[in-house]
Amino acid sequence: MLLFLFPIGLRSQAIGSWREHLPYNSAIDVVEATDRIFAATPYSLFSIQKTSSQIDQYSKVNGLTETGIQRIFFEPVSEQLLIAYSNSNIDLLTPDDRFNIPDLKRATGVGDKTIHSITYFNGRYYLSTGLGIVLLDPIRKLIPDTWRLGAGGRSIPVKQFAFDAGFFYAATDEGLKSIARSGSNPANSNNWQLLSGTNALPSGACSFVQTLGTDLIAAVRDTIYRRSGNQWTILHGSDWPLISARVSEGKLLLCQRKANGQSRVLILNTDGSIQRTLSQPVTVSFPNQALLMNGEAWLADLFGGLSRFPVSGAAQTFTVNSPQGLAAGQLLTANGHFFATAGSVNAAWNYQYNGDGLYALREGEWANYNRYRLPIMDSVLDLITLANDTRDGSLWVGSYGGGLMQLQKENQIRLFKQGFLFPAIGDPTSYRVSGLAFDKDQNLWISNYGTDRPLLVRTRDSNWYRFNTPFPIPENALAQIGVDPFGFVWIVSPKGGGLIVYDPGASISSTADDRWRRFRSGAANGNLPSDQVNGIAIDRDGVVWVATDNGIALIDCMESPFDATNCEAFRPVVANGPFAGFLFNGQNIKQIAVDGANRKWIATSSGAFLIDASGEKVLQHFTAENSPLLSNDVLKLAVDGKYGEVYFATDKGICSYRADATAAEESDAELLVYPNPVPPGYTGTIGIRGLPDRSLVKITELDGRLVYQTKANGGQATWNGTDYTGRRVSTGAYLVLVTDSKGKSKKTGRIFFIE
Repeated sequence: MLLFLFPIGLRSQAIGSWREHLPYNSAIDVVEATDRIFAATPYSLFSIQKTSSQIDQYSKVNGLTETGIQRIFFEPVSEQLLIAYSNSNIDLLTPDDRFNIPDLKRATGVGDKTIHSITYFNGRYYLSTGLGIVLLDPIRKLIPDTWRLGAGGRSIPVKQFAFDAGFFYAATDEGLKSIARSGSNPANSNNWQLLSGTNALPSGACSFVQTLGTDLIAAVRDTIYRRSGNQWTILHGSDWPLISARVSEGKLLLCQRKANGQSRVLILNTDGSIQRTLSQPVTVSFPNQALLMNGEAWLADLFGGLSRFPVSGAAQTFTVNSPQGLAAGQLLTANGHFFATAGSVNAAWNYQYNGDGLYALREGEWANYNRYRLPIMDSVLDLITLANDTRDGSLWVGSYGGGLMQLQKENQIRLFKQGFLFPAIGDPTSYRVSGLAFDKDQNLWISNYGTDRPLLVRTRDSNWYRFNTPFPIPENALAQIGVDPFGFVWIVSPKGGGLIVYDPGASISSTADDRWRRFRSGAANGNLPSDQVNGIAIDRDGVVWVATDNGIALIDCMESPFDATNCEAFRPVVANGPFAGFLFNGQNIKQIAVDGANRKWIATSSGAFLIDASGEKVLQHFTAENSPLLSNDVLKLAVDGKYGEVYFATDKGICSYRADATAAEESDAELLVYPNPVPPGYTGTIGIRGLPDRSLVKITELDGRLVYQTKANGGQATWNGTDYTGRRVSTGAYLVLVTDSKGKSKKTGRIFFIE
């Protein structure tokens, strides 16, 4: 089933390929397919094979159209899996292909298009939506009709659609409605009969309707009613709020949850008696959907993920290798590992009580550090900033309110709050760390937001010093920190405070020789395009790149940023046909990151951009429409200089792209060619890594005849496997000859082609 969707690997080696890093341990729907169980998450899809219990993951990166799933449904005769996305787009997956049906998504001005449930009848899918019942023809791949069931043909939400031998039924916000299957026009709302309020079925919204045995059942205000003949009686009633109901293998499964968090799943017989109750803590935390397969219960739980409950014995939870949730805070790569913080602040720089913590990807395996797994982190919320200590490999993490955390190499955690940090003025229990960076002497610089001395440093010998700016800044607000090659500390001041540069002088402990300067908008004032600075990046030449809500500025003053007369920011100018303009003028730039070739990756609300080293040319623009990027709203990004992988944190999850540049290597570094050998039919990019900066790379035949020549992007060169005429090279061995930019250091390697 669905063999055209390829399971996602741990680390893709192909240049130009993508990976996703979505949360898979939160389930909202579950269906049984021919050979596996499918579970939907709020973001994507995964499956469990029935025979081997192998877990496969599916996403926009490897075949799906969107990120963000609302409902799934499997039709066993045609072996079709229908995926309804949260934006009302629809994918129809078959064993041989995938079809996207965007008609409902594209419909404008029609109202609420949320797809609440899916029913299959007589060759068509019936989608219960906020508009009414939307019909989907899987043969013609189109929507032939929409039934609006409100008075006068207006749209009302339909929660579920069902049928029996003679009638169609719709559970709507106006109550339960029915219409004869034949001899009536269901597109005319006047032909539908309101059953609620008659024959002992209460009036009011109906959230569920199905058949159980020979009877019709419906849910009104969390109570399940059964119709025998024309009379309705209570099948099951309690004070437990109903999340969902489903008939499976002749049983009725109810997912219920109280406001205090108590949760359970009831499995009812046709007479309403309880056959079984599932109520295990953690596993049953927020049950969304359940089904039976050969008497075993399968549960999709928002917090507990996907679990299987045998007829007897303990439950089995299927854990997918993935991060805990989304990432809105800083991303960081170090030693080939990737780290992401989940926390964020709002526009007013107030904390959000996010407890998802820190995600770490090491050697293809995810580890999640948060209050749910580690009691020591109970008060450490809204993790937003990171710094790596190269001396011992420990990771320093800033919490906006919970202080400073050190994650040591053995996964031991230390917390620093009172006695080390100051509480925010007016909030005496809030220790806000909003920026972290190490300098070349391994001193850790810390933004202690909202305090009377908001800049701190923890020296390499564990002494602490505090500093106050010599000029007022809004709310004593300091955030992201960067340290340039000269030891100058650059600090973002959010909420319109501009950008600050600080020179601690010869001795950190003495302030006698300290220097400060603030860059703001306007000539002779720093010349930034805006006072609202979102972030900075210091490139490989020591140039400071400034991300603002009005584009990008560069500060290229090297050793003299404190010279207010001669050092001002300037804006790169890019050509646009016969015209020219400031780079990203008028755009809100969220973050800038530097890759191994000194190029810049830019995070915006309209996708991710790659620009050249000087900022004069846009090289690539990734969007959700032209690439597997999960969303156009890119919040943060980071570049792994060793592997050339670029990580994007979007509002729909984390994904990454294998770019064609890596950090330059020393002359004695190992030359790595991949893939090698090049397999038959491979048309992707071949990478040559481990190169000195800007080195010359020649590909030759064994007799020395030149096939191709290029230059390295940082420490990596690429080749598409063709010669200068565009002809694909034939089977055989080819030499790789490398010369550095000075013409001295040389390396050699071989590439083997199999055609």
